[in-house]
Amino acid sequence: MGTGAARAARKVTAGVVPGSWSAAGELPKATWLATNTAVLLGNGNVLLAGGEDARRNAFGEAAVYDPGVNAWKPTAYLTTTRRLHTLTRLADGRVLAVGGIGGPFSLPPGELASAEIYDPATETWTPTGSMHQARWFHSATLLPDGKVLVAGGVSIRTAESYRTLNSAELFDPNTGTWSQTGPMTDVRASHPAVPLQDGRVLVAGGTVIVTRDDGAGISHCETYDPASGTWKPTGNLVTPRLGAEAVPLPDGSVLLTGGGQGIFLDYSYSPYSMSSTERYDPATGRWSAAEDMPWGLSSHRVVPLPSGKVLVVGGTDVGCVDVGYREAFIYDPAARTWSITGGLSTGRWDFAAVGLADGRVLAAGGITLGPLATASGAAVELTDTAEVFTP
Repeated sequence: MGTGAARAARKVTAGVVPGSWSAAGELPKATWLATNTAVLLGNGNVLLAGGEDARRNAFGEAAVYDPGVNAWKPTAYLTTTRRLHTLTRLADGRVLAVGGIGGPFSLPPGELASAEIYDPATETWTPTGSMHQARWFHSATLLPDGKVLVAGGVSIRTAESYRTLNSAELFDPNTGTWSQTGPMTDVRASHPAVPLQDGRVLVAGGTVIVTRDDGAGISHCETYDPASGTWKPTGNLVTPRLGAEAVPLPDGSVLLTGGGQGIFLDYSYSPYSMSSTERYDPATGRWSAAEDMPWGLSSHRVVPLPSGKVLVVGGTDVGCVDVGYREAFIYDPAARTWSITGGLSTGRWDFAAVGLADGRVLAAGGITLGPLATASGAAVELTDTAEVFTP
């Protein structure tokens, strides 16, 4: 049996651990969040801003979830409608919104270089300096010195094609300005970016645009050194993948989960989401195969828990993208084991998820049904529901 077939046939035995989800109010509107734009604020509330509707029109609504009253309330609109953007909490508690696509759906899309800042004290958004390059599906990472590193993404190549970027920029919240920093070794978009304990930033895999509407998963990874402003290649992923999620672990390593478009050692190809995971060791710069999840996932969310364990929730299968999954798994990095925990009330993918200050996890919005499963004629069906996981 080939390697790819063996992976597909492998069965994983997982334990069961306590955990349950409960309703957490409703968003102002049903929201598609292909980028995880939920940020925990300093007061314990959660900010969610921007997103898109089922026809991929960007909008500017923003809302705040208050765990104390278990409800959402609208807050000030973004100054520019945004989808496929990033939100990053700054060291002073404000929130930076960067790039994305604005306006109604169009070809070519209304790509954005602009940025704006949300002040929780005044509940207002204020435009700040624009990037040198418009981009969407980029990464944004807070650095130890308080600056924000924005890397990669997608931009318009021609009226009928897109390009993947390797450029990177730094936002200085003290001056509200952007400066260019060293370009990445490789182009990439929709990639995980994880801060390492030594101050560097790891970017792993991601997507390279190959047609206007399609991308291929890559295995190349690299690290950014804020001291020198340069990138350095590091070990490749064991399996090329897109739609994967990564999270730092307490021992300083990094866990990468799921994703799709895996090419295996026997040159077979799987169109389905992968259950495989990998761990990165910053000391050696190498990835190694880790324990398989109980099920293959893409467009899921991964949230670290206060216990040092990791919650993996939701997602779908890229082979059919018909329904959002309700499943939730917990990974114990010390024991290197997976367990099944209580599932979502509403299956979803491309949603927002963030850890709360009290150790619970909030999941909100997202896609519930894909093109093969909708009955309304819409491309997808979205949800305005939110729920909270209690370990």
